[in-house]
Amino acid sequence: MASIYADRRARFLERMEPGSVALFPTAPEARRSNDTEYPFRADSDFFYLTGFDEPEALCVLAKGRPGVAFTMFVRPRDKERETWTGRRAGPEGARTNFGAEEAYVWGDLDTKILSLVEDATAVYWNLGRYSDMDHRLAGWLNAIRSKQRQSLAPRKILDPGPIVNEMRMIKTSADLDILRKAVSISAEAHREAMTFTRPGVKEYEVQAVVEYVFRKNGSQAPGYNSIVGSGANATILHYVTNREACKDGDLLLVDAGAELDGFTGDITRTYPVNGTFSRLQRSLYDVVLEAQKRAIAAVKPGATILSIHEITVQALVEGMVKHKLLEGDVPFNLEKETYKKFYMHRTSHWLGMDVHDAGDYILPGQPGAAGARGGSGGEAPGIHAAAARQRKLEPGMVLTIEPGLYIAPDEMLPSDADPAMRGIGIRIEDDVLVTGSGNEILSFDCPKDPAEIERTMARKTIFA
Repeated sequence: MASIYADRRARFLERMEPGSVALFPTAPEARRSNDTEYPFRADSDFFYLTGFDEPEALCVLAKGRPGVAFTMFVRPRDKERETWTGRRAGPEGARTNFGAEEAYVWGDLDTKILSLVEDATAVYWNLGRYSDMDHRLAGWLNAIRSKQRQSLAPRKILDPGPIVNEMRMIKTSADLDILRKAVSISAEAHREAMTFTRPGVKEYEVQAVVEYVFRKNGSQAPGYNSIVGSGANATILHYVTNREACKDGDLLLVDAGAELDGFTGDITRTYPVNGTFSRLQRSLYDVVLEAQKRAIAAVKPGATILSIHEITVQALVEGMVKHKLLEGDVPFNLEKETYKKFYMHRTSHWLGMDVHDAGDYILPGQPGAAGARGGSGGEAPGIHAAAARQRKLEPGMVLTIEPGLYIAPDEMLPSDADPAMRGIGIRIEDDVLVTGSGNEILSFDCPKDPAEIERTMARKTIFA
């Protein structure tokens, strides 16, 4: 694994300005209550370049510093603290196990960093990500400026995003090996959840099955808070309360993904609690499934997330009109965007180390930079932005395809619409890799055909 991170650092260094330094702090620990913290998760950019998963750490990459391109600051070894909270790598481990050419203890950061930053032509820094570290950077620069007769402070602060985000967006074969495994674990968890689900189980019990399968297969954690919404709860896009009992006759929506070595899957499946779709449920499910099939077929080099979203919306609106959820014909509803009360999010987002991963959706330097961000993770802007601004898909990109249909329990429906549709929420989400000739569905082994779902749910669960 160490070679993966060394390769990433080498590629980042190659793209840096001559004589510059890049500083990547990891995420801070977050207090949960009193004297306990949430489980620590490293900053994605930091982990992408180092593989180091302890708090209080900084990665320094220097282009042009003789013999030392990679320096780390880490917590010191401390027998007493390690007895309480676990082993630490320390500076020696940072060198031996993580490839740092130089390593120092975190307590020396404010003094040792000055010699690494002074006289650099520029500093790559993600300004605004961690405000306390922004203040420390300002202090370092001011300390160097105070010694202006001996050294120069960097004259530029550059955003590392255009380099590291592009690297993260185009997955290498090593990246894809990890991501495929994360998605495979996610798919297995969804299959087990299907076999476990039955009337009377609690949403949190289904969540427990999903996350047990994650951990059983080596996943370090869920990639995001698992969504398990039964009945009308499925119409809440980011429902994470997961407390209700699953009722006979309802649908259950499960949106969950396993994180493995920094990469996460992101799969959503919707299925009947009692194992058999009703005629109405099946009819609405088929609307979403048809939209997803059309969208996946459109994933190929040269396409855009906007064009895929428009294909999805076209299919969904056809289904909404057919089921009399919308009044008027398809062109009218597309123009007036009346569908947004039933489908209010985008179809796709980038996927990788973060569930809504790094990378631009809009090309830089073009007018009107407001644009599309994130599937069900973001509020949808209008879909009529200029197509020329949209980032074209390339081989190595991974994105989700996740159409949905959400009919709130208190939604006002046309008089001739079936009122039984109220309280039904459906989302079907797969993880799709752009290939040279089209696409590969990474989550192919997670059932979504209605008949296959029903067959899977009929199997005997391994859980009591």
